[in-house]
Amino acid sequence: MATAPPTRNDHGQDVDPHDLDLVAFRSDPTRRARDSLLAVNAGMRSAYATLKADLTPHLGPVIVVENDSRGGRYTLIHRGERESLHPVAEEFELAKSIAHVPLGVFSVLAPYLSGPTGAAGWAGPLREFAGTLGTARRLLEAARLPQELEASSRRILDAAVEFAETSTARGGFTVESFTEFTGSVYADIRTNMAHAARAQIAGVGRLMRRWRQRVGEREWPDLYVVVLSIWTTAVLNQNSIVIRRFLDPARADDHLLDITTAQLPADPVATALDNLARIVQDNVAAELVFPVDQEVADALKGQEDLLSETILEQLSCPYRGRAA
Repeated sequence: MATAPPTRNDHGQDVDPHDLDLVAFRSDPTRRARDSLLAVNAGMRSAYATLKADLTPHLGPVIVVENDSRGGRYTLIHRGERESLHPVAEEFELAKSIAHVPLGVFSVLAPYLSGPTGAAGWAGPLREFAGTLGTARRLLEAARLPQELEASSRRILDAAVEFAETSTARGGFTVESFTEFTGSVYADIRTNMAHAARAQIAGVGRLMRRWRQRVGEREWPDLYVVVLSIWTTAVLNQNSIVIRRFLDPARADDHLLDITTAQLPADPVATALDNLARIVQDNVAAELVFPVDQEVADALKGQEDLLSETILEQLSCPYRGRAA
């Protein structure tokens, strides 16, 4: 059987002209010119990223602080060595755990605050949480807490269990009954907070004094501290407040860095060092690239976008900067 002859080559005459223009985008001289301009920025970013990656291993001395429920995990990076630990005594976590009881009860009841509180949905979870509180109450004395902390914790637990039992027996709760409970234990919550604060100050203080000896007085003023925290604890962070007392006052504003994250990263130390490398190279670049405008240099070194002031100027006066 004879094979059909191949279709004649029409040299692309069937190609849609619009599709061809889309595919042949580099044929446009304007596009090629603009791409060459954009390549400048791409080259800058590539070089800047390489600088940051090469700089990171040379950073030090650096302390990285990961805020957590135990008062913070601290890591010292100094001369190629690392030491990581939780410096705060367990009393910090124990005191805060009981201080959080009213917040725990709130979390159980919050989905039902706007509806009929007689609905049965909240009762089961509240009983379950009350069981956890009851176990803590029965074993509280065996935890061997300081007398004042044990007493305040006992009152918080007793009040929470009573509120849970009364609410479930009554078959309902009100905002008023809940705030009566929380208001009644406020002073005890403050007592627990005071014990947690003392444990934080003491633990971080001991560690900072020991690490200061290890780093030495000559290098200590150059120390950077990077504190990683979620947004809700980024302002007046408990670790930053304590640490600042041990830094050179003249350099603390620039060398104590609070970095906010949506959630703590999988590798906090790597994240902290990556941010610090960018900050350090920005500090140097700012002064050398903008030697005639300190305001712009400070923007590059800080948290302002370089265009922020220009945008604000143009928004306040739309005609500023336009050619006549």
